[in-house]
Amino acid sequence: MSEDVLTADVFDDELMSALARQVLAMSPGEKLPSEREQALELGVSRTALRDRLGRLEAMGVLERRTGAGTFVRGLQPETVSESLLLGLVASRMTLASLRSVRFALERQAAYEAAQKVDHMAGAHMAVALDRMDASDDTDELHEADIAFHKALFAASGSPALIFFADVLRGVLAPHQKLSLADDRERMRVVHRNIANAVAAHNPADASRAVDEHFAWLDELIQVSKAPEILADSSTSH
Repeated sequence: MSEDVLTADVFDDELMSALARQVLAMSPGEKLPSEREQALELGVSRTALRDRLGRLEAMGVLERRTGAGTFVRGLQPETVSESLLLGLVASRMTLASLRSVRFALERQAAYEAAQKVDHMAGAHMAVALDRMDASDDTDELHEADIAFHKALFAASGSPALIFFADVLRGVLAPHQKLSLADDRERMRVVHRNIANAVAAHNPADASRAVDEHFAWLDELIQVSKAPEILADSSTSH
């Protein structure tokens, strides 16, 4: 296996690896062969096959339709978020622990973005900043905020950072609703500082700007007195 590219062979389970290779070669919406055909082709029992197909369905990779068969859904960040969310709730994970992971991802994204030139991502960040400047509406500010951070991760050029950021966003977004409009001026400043540092190709300043951003976010969270246990939260950034 290549040192740089992950393949389906990362699974210890040979049958899972075989199914992963099959699914990766197909497009979303395509129908898998029948269980009988697959079991014969792979040389395994239908019981073992059904078990692995069930796991892939639980991950959101496959979709079984009664009377129609099994279809490829593809693995998207939002489906990973659903599986991750269940595990986090079962572990009584706190929002604070997840925010620290998001902080690390964001800091690295800003650091890498400042070392690259991505005019499209930069333009998207600028548009998001303009939206923040133009509105005091809470929902509009949240949408602009999300757009800005998506553009920042895109500017990093790192598929891994982008993927995991999308996964965490899917987990955190429905569980932490902050009143951004209550501190909209500071919101505009911290985001503009990040954009300016990235545009200036200064990784150290970009990292510090993200530090300032999350310090501001922590202040907002404390003011809002958002619940810390994910299972009990009703509050996104």
